[in-house]
Amino acid sequence: MKKKLFVQITLACFFLVLPLVSHSVQRPDPTEQMKPFVRKVMKILKNADFKADPKCIICQRLIDVSRERFDFNEMSKRVLGRTWRKLNKEERDNFADLFTRLLQYAYIGKLEKYTGQKVIFKSERIRGKRAEVQTELSDGQQSVAVSYIMLLEGDQWMIYDVIIEGVSLVRNYMEQFKEILRKEKYSGLVTQIEKKVKQLEEERKQRFSQKNK
Repeated sequence: MKKKLFVQITLACFFLVLPLVSHSVQRPDPTEQMKPFVRKVMKILKNADFKADPKCIICQRLIDVSRERFDFNEMSKRVLGRTWRKLNKEERDNFADLFTRLLQYAYIGKLEKYTGQKVIFKSERIRGKRAEVQTELSDGQQSVAVSYIMLLEGDQWMIYDVIIEGVSLVRNYMEQFKEILRKEKYSGLVTQIEKKVKQLEEERKQRFSQKNK
């Protein structure tokens, strides 16, 4: 009788522990998922000739590759806050496209200054379905701390925020947009972003024309 009871308790404990062990084994590693993505981006930058690219086609290539590991919809949702819930699917899609274009010119366009810096993976922290991968961008003399905040979507860790030297990209835009939304509502915000994108496009064209005079 005691032997039978012992076996039952052992089996019960096994089935209680098994899901935890299985989950731990199956959960993907965010750093390992990021590494091939980073290598792909670095390869594009290494072979890129921004001087012969006035329309920043390389920027578009980088955006396309970034979609493999960045969730621009989640980023858009977070920068808009409560306003996101008021939008229909078409409006959300349009805003995500517009916000991605803003990032393309405001950040990715500046990658033309890339001079062979390396990405060093430092550490990672995982809490449930959220993770932070801490990296360092270094040229051997100076380094910049860059952290990627990620959300587990299915079996993929997707980036929804980037923290550079302690400054969150999402929080930065969220604060800017909050003030505009308060004064000019959603339509006013869209108009301002469209103007900013156009301005950044023109500035890039002017820099290109000046370099090639």
